[in-house]
Amino acid sequence: MIEICALASGSNGNCYYIGNEHDAVLVDAGISAKRILMRMNDAGLDPSKVRGIFISHEHADHVSGVRVLVKRLGVKAWFSLGTFDALRESERPETYGIFKPGKAFHLGSFTIHPFLKNHDAAEPCSFRIEHDDWHVGVFTDIGEACDTVRHHLRKCHALFLETNYDEKMLWEGSYPYILKRRVASAHGHLSNDQAFKLIREHAGPELLHVFLSHLSGENNRPELAASRFESLADRFNVSLTSRNTFSGFCRLR
Repeated sequence: MIEICALASGSNGNCYYIGNEHDAVLVDAGISAKRILMRMNDAGLDPSKVRGIFISHEHADHVSGVRVLVKRLGVKAWFSLGTFDALRESERPETYGIFKPGKAFHLGSFTIHPFLKNHDAAEPCSFRIEHDDWHVGVFTDIGEACDTVRHHLRKCHALFLETNYDEKMLWEGSYPYILKRRVASAHGHLSNDQAFKLIREHAGPELLHVFLSHLSGENNRPELAASRFESLADRFNVSLTSRNTFSGFCRLR
């Protein structure tokens, strides 16, 4: 059995839980440690099961709570070397480990598969997390899906997939033009349309559930993201995550 939950998902902060009967890991800690632990409690999740925290990249909406959370949980945070070097001294936790992108390793009862992706950060990674032949992906902050992303996607049974922006909202919105270009670039974020095309063309036959994740508060709306995926409802379940509460909770057995 494996259970997954988005504790926070959006441009204001991200944290994803993957657990089983005995162990759990978190991916990213972009809200305060206090709020992460409160949301775990609200979701009925046991913090003592957490064996480590995996950080995808150095942006604040993925790391702002990690230093304190490491102390509260008594575990290591894990980074690529490039991500760790890009952190400010005040952001670095006292206890940490370094993983190598492209090299799988074990933590508790999980096998962690970190891999590089296209994003405007020092050495950004996404993760496929494996337990008992179940595979869960955390695929956010991807400007353009490369062959490596597609390879790992095909193995997933469940997936947190970035649907960051609606293209019309972005280009007609209030962001400065340079920021619009960054968001829409090959090293920015996935739009609703890009995420839909990625899943439609490259999802594996065993994919069961897709959680639409990392929505922008300014350039997307949940109903827009959800409506884009309606035509895929006969292939797998699609649900939304939230910026403000835990969500995306499911079990794979």
